[in-house]
Amino acid sequence: MSGKSMKQLLKPLIDGFYRILEVILVINMIIMFVLVFMNVVLRLGFNTGIDFAEEVPRFAFIWMTFVGAVIGMRKHTHLGVDMVVAVLPLLGRKACWATSQIIMAVCSLYMLYGTWLQHDILQNNTSAVLQISMLWVYGVSYMSGAAIAIICISNLVRLALGQVDESELIDVQEEGLEAHEIEKEMEAQEKGAKA
Repeated sequence: MSGKSMKQLLKPLIDGFYRILEVILVINMIIMFVLVFMNVVLRLGFNTGIDFAEEVPRFAFIWMTFVGAVIGMRKHTHLGVDMVVAVLPLLGRKACWATSQIIMAVCSLYMLYGTWLQHDILQNNTSAVLQISMLWVYGVSYMSGAAIAIICISNLVRLALGQVDESELIDVQEEGLEAHEIEKEMEAQEKGAKA
């Protein structure tokens, strides 16, 4: 099976996985909004509240953070500083990008390993109100650590095979004008000045 057909075979599965993550993210946001809003109304209006309305939004926020990190990794929307990388030649950009991918892969694998080490403790601890295993709360780091590691490793393989576009080497998304549009404008101005 060629690399192209394998890519075409996996694309719908990968897209479906990320679609599920996006749905989980939205559900967690809705849960947080509804429960916090209801609890505020009940506390201010009726001097009462829902016991689990403080615990569940906290758990939903944890899930949002870890799931959002995976989605952000795929879409290249994490924060970054590109002042130095932007002025480097292509080889320097590739080296910096590879180094950042390696560091992120190691950190995410360490997160995965740390969760595995804490598995029994998390499984045996229960939440104060709902009495659910804390593994249901913090176990999301299994998925998050594995997914980010896979993304980083696949990026490194793509870099080794020469399949990484030069525009990907700077993972920073600019607001307004894209960084590449700014570079093109500067190059055009320099060419105009030389002519």
